[in-house]
Amino acid sequence: MEQRIAAIKRVTRETDIELTFNLDGKGECRIDTGIGFFDHMLSGFARHGLFDIDLVCKGDLEVDSHHSVEDVGIVLGTAIKEAVGEKKSIKRYGSAFLPMDDALVLCAVDLSGRPFFSYDAEFTNPRIGTMDSEMIHDFFYAVSYAASMNLHIKKLSGFNNHHIAESSFKAFAKALDMATMHEPRIEEAWSTREL
Repeated sequence: MEQRIAAIKRVTRETDIELTFNLDGKGECRIDTGIGFFDHMLSGFARHGLFDIDLVCKGDLEVDSHHSVEDVGIVLGTAIKEAVGEKKSIKRYGSAFLPMDDALVLCAVDLSGRPFFSYDAEFTNPRIGTMDSEMIHDFFYAVSYAASMNLHIKKLSGFNNHHIAESSFKAFAKALDMATMHEPRIEEAWSTREL
């Protein structure tokens, strides 16, 4: 089996990001975005999806977290798309219900090649740590469009903002891991039409 690894570097006026992403890893990660809560979320994503991630982001945090979080989403989505490649012999669809104490989040993924994003979760605090809560939506939006995937995330229950956010990242990890698994009964990309 070919290695499904992507290395992406992206430099803009706001951010300088380097990412190595291994789809078939062991959940090992080294993450430094300068935003502690975001690092915590991405570490959970790596560990629970069994993805190896080496990520450094230097961003304009003196402004706020917006550019760093959104641009990491763009880079991660690009890396996912590149690592998945032609999508031969993968399941394509994945979903997970992820409980975390009071929070229960559903995530569903379709690696269709057609981007669409739906996020149904609200936060009662404007910030979690030093990260703006609204950036969780923007991060997943950026990932879904850069990866050309359908991504649906829905909070089914929960009141603790940290738990809701963490459930979202971990549910996405589980759903993406399922969608990218090899299916020996499928030889080509799984579709009734050309992707």
